[in-house]
Amino acid sequence: MNDVVVKEKAPLDELMLAMDVVDTLRHKELMLARELTAEDRDAKLLGQLREIYTSQGIEVTDEILQRGVDALREERFVFPQPEPSFARTLAKVYVTRDRWGKPVAAAVVVLAIAAVAFQVFVRGPQLRQATEVPAELTAAYQTIDTISDDPAALEAARAQLTAGEAAIAEGDYDAARAAIDELETLEYRLNLEYDLRVVSRPGEQSGVWREPEGNRGARNHYLIVEAVTPRGEALRVPITSEEDGRTRAVRAWGLRVDEATYNRVAADKRDDGIIQDNIVGRKRRGVLEREYTVPTTGAAITEW
Repeated sequence: MNDVVVKEKAPLDELMLAMDVVDTLRHKELMLARELTAEDRDAKLLGQLREIYTSQGIEVTDEILQRGVDALREERFVFPQPEPSFARTLAKVYVTRDRWGKPVAAAVVVLAIAAVAFQVFVRGPQLRQATEVPAELTAAYQTIDTISDDPAALEAARAQLTAGEAAIAEGDYDAARAAIDELETLEYRLNLEYDLRVVSRPGEQSGVWREPEGNRGARNHYLIVEAVTPRGEALRVPITSEEDGRTRAVRAWGLRVDEATYNRVAADKRDDGIIQDNIVGRKRRGVLEREYTVPTTGAAITEW
């Protein structure tokens, strides 16, 4: 209320005037000498207050001034600072919500988006894998167990099942899926069915021989064969060469046979250009290995 000039006198409520007197006393910091008596201090206070209000054009009775002085002494209009508490903290947070509301709301939105993204792109796929991968692994193994009674195939399938289950227990779903892929490859091999037929088309070799390194003068004999399905389709088959140890997917390869078999097939072809007895083995559905009808170790070459 300092430095306020009231040009028109307006009737004021006595209580409001008393409160204003208290406020004036506080803001003006009216101090009195301690050696004065209480009566002298009050009289001096009243005199100073009267001068302040008169200078502002406000008429205040001595009764109102005395009431204000008494109220100040009794701290009647003092609002005590509340003690720190959780409720007080919440009240302050609420009152200042305009300052922190928007940033906090933006942060909440960002966190919500991050949480949704985590659920959709991370946690969701993890949960699906935890459910789907074990089921796929079991199904892949059971399929092999159903279509085959080949001990070699079943042993290989059980090994992949065990490896896959161990990977799942450790949460390594990539390794578990690798085991499933191996089982599916095994299933594909088991489902293959074809004859091993000696190639006898015009312009193509039906057999070759090689001198092995370190044993010059000796010969290894090979019939050039291909895998032909019951529908007459030639398959590409993975074959490991005994010469370099590399495995390649090929449509024809050299199957190593003894010299007598090699000579018999050669004579059959020289007779009329056609090899009548051209089937030298068979791959049955449900087994892994080929069964041969000619003496052979199964060794092969992929280039000649």
